[in-house]
Amino acid sequence: MASCKNEPAAPAAPKRQIVQYPEKKEMYLITDRPPQLETPQKILRMDITPNEYFFVRWHMSQIVTKIDIDTFRLHVEGAVHNPLALSMSDLKTKFAADSVVALAICAGNSRSTFTPKVPGTQWANGGMGNAKWKGVRLKDILKMAGADDKAVDVSFQGLDRPPLPVTPPFIKSLRMSHALQDEILVAYEMNGQPLPMLNGYPLKLIVPGWYATYWIGSLSNINVLTDTFHGFWMAKAYQIPKEPGMNEAPDKLATATVPINKIMMHSIFVEPEAGDPVAAGKPCLVEGLAFTDGTPIKKVELSTDDGKTWKEAKLDAELGKYSWRRWRYNWTPPSSGTYHLKVKATDANGNTQPEKQWNRSGYGRGFIECLDVTVN
Repeated sequence: MASCKNEPAAPAAPKRQIVQYPEKKEMYLITDRPPQLETPQKILRMDITPNEYFFVRWHMSQIVTKIDIDTFRLHVEGAVHNPLALSMSDLKTKFAADSVVALAICAGNSRSTFTPKVPGTQWANGGMGNAKWKGVRLKDILKMAGADDKAVDVSFQGLDRPPLPVTPPFIKSLRMSHALQDEILVAYEMNGQPLPMLNGYPLKLIVPGWYATYWIGSLSNINVLTDTFHGFWMAKAYQIPKEPGMNEAPDKLATATVPINKIMMHSIFVEPEAGDPVAAGKPCLVEGLAFTDGTPIKKVELSTDDGKTWKEAKLDAELGKYSWRRWRYNWTPPSSGTYHLKVKATDANGNTQPEKQWNRSGYGRGFIECLDVTVN
């Protein structure tokens, strides 16, 4: 028995206002300009996150709230031989449809557990969601546009706009080699329905295995470039230490940084939640989620004694390469007291989660999560 007092604990339910926005049910309000809404932990017990509970993250305060779908166009420009202005009808009739079950996760998800504290949205574990996305392969759109053979980068911008002229517009980019991979989609459906307005209606860029900062909502412009894109949100913002692990020390910050990219392996507790009643001598289901950048998860292990011993949890069937994966463990606490639970995942390459991790922006949480459980 031990305590999470001196270690990063599993995030408790946020003490925030509960709100209902259009097309959404009860969510935790983080900010309203721009809207940022966190998914309640109980919803993470579902394999697929319902659209009405899917987390919301925007960077620009001037987001669109109404779109005339008949006049909307997706523009593909730059180093292309055939510039395009695609309607929604074009996307649904002129291209083969494809779909993928994939986790969308904010780069700062679980930021509230970093010690020392770092600035930014203090997400618990609800800045993520798992959905089935349907749309058009990006590579098919680039092929129709006749992307130049010398293209290096592809940039993406949505309909949201900065509040001031001096504010850099939110534009992200991918290397052309990445943009041409089969799994990158321009999605028009989320869980069998049109995208909610707050989640990027009518089109959203889906970049499975990468953090959701690249998943541009209300996608309206694709620009093919023959040079590296150097916009603010790639060259200055969303930077991580160049060395693997997204790790640095508060008194020795990394001097070499790169744009954030692949999802860091992580596992979390979903049930029980902090403060839930647990009885001694009676079975208690301990359940959670594990996820990676698409690398298969080999095993998830649970410790009920502060990491002294580990026991393998049961993994549910995979929902897809880029989906989260649920784990379960039936635990019967032998006596009353406070138990210090820990969980860690290991991937197919033998990589596991570190005990400690910190970076100045609170990005890519991957260190082992712990949970205090009081047994009566």
